[in-house]
Amino acid sequence: MAIISKNKKESLKKIEKGKQYKLDEATTLVKEISFTKFDSSVDIDVRLGVDPRKANQMVRGIVTLPHGTGKEKKVLVLCTPEKENEAKESGADYVGLDEYIEKIKGGWTDVDVVITMPQVMAKVGKLGRILGPRGLMPNPKSGTVTMDVGKAVQEIKKGKIDFKVDKYGIVHTSIGKVSFSKEKLADNAREFIRTIIKLKPASAKGTYMKSVCMSSTMSSGIHIDVKSVED
Repeated sequence: MAIISKNKKESLKKIEKGKQYKLDEATTLVKEISFTKFDSSVDIDVRLGVDPRKANQMVRGIVTLPHGTGKEKKVLVLCTPEKENEAKESGADYVGLDEYIEKIKGGWTDVDVVITMPQVMAKVGKLGRILGPRGLMPNPKSGTVTMDVGKAVQEIKKGKIDFKVDKYGIVHTSIGKVSFSKEKLADNAREFIRTIIKLKPASAKGTYMKSVCMSSTMSSGIHIDVKSVED
């Protein structure tokens, strides 16, 4: 039998079984039930009524969270020489092309986002087997294959994230840190959920947004009433 810690027991007491909380209530509660010694991430899981195996029911998009994620993302820009200064001035952590392609081939993937240009996708495309499984492969749909590399870097640094539904019909992302105010967490969550609502596939039948759950690192999940976000 698993041993439940004292903090876990206290957090479970605060969550009413079977209740769906309003978004503002959930962001207050998630801060109260977080007991880690570090600044935990606050995550949202949205279960959708779609079949991801069907191309016309794939839900994928991008969203810029109003208050960012609280995590400093390391950005690599793979570009031609004339774009290097633009990328560096915009805050990219690593900028270059051939030298970084070779590093990646050698197993280096110590970044959170890779941005590139259409002209060099032929080279970058060969890294698909390495970058793809790690979610790092640049994609025009997520804005990471673009001529405007400076703008792309700035957006990522400000809190832009891309997401897609997994094979179980769930979209998962981090919307901030426990240290954020409940208002900032609510703003970020609301922006994320409303973006998913807008992306509802025309072919999706029945209930689209089946459940929304918020949690922090190692905390219990808090179920959110979707109507409190749609209002």
